[in-house]
Amino acid sequence: MTIDLSARGESFRDFWTERHLATLTTVRPDGTPHVVAVGVTVDFEAGIARVITFRSSKKARLIKEAGEQGIPVAACQIDGPRWSTLEGRAVLREDPESVRDAENRYAARYRQPKPNPERVVVEITVTRVLGNA
Repeated sequence: MTIDLSARGESFRDFWTERHLATLTTVRPDGTPHVVAVGVTVDFEAGIARVITFRSSKKARLIKEAGEQGIPVAACQIDGPRWSTLEGRAVLREDPESVRDAENRYAARYRQPKPNPERVVVEITVTRVLGNA
């Protein structure tokens, strides 16, 4: 079930489009959390969050190993007293169209990413939102 993020209000949209870094949490096979700093972009209408990364990164490998069903993840962003966590299932997208789209979204929020032939996309279908932003 995807959540309609576009209905969460203007302050929520502003918070997830302002320039902030976030964390992405995945879980290793031994049950320990793997938490890394990332840039996150949000497609409010589709209920999708995206993170660009390297194919060889631990987060990409964990998600790829899960296959088509993906794995549960959480992306969290904080700015002083404002915070928000997007929970959902992540899958890995490696096709050029998905990568190009994610790079363009990243460039709009942060900066143009350097070319990287090993780039892949963590695509999160958001199923729960926590926080006060």
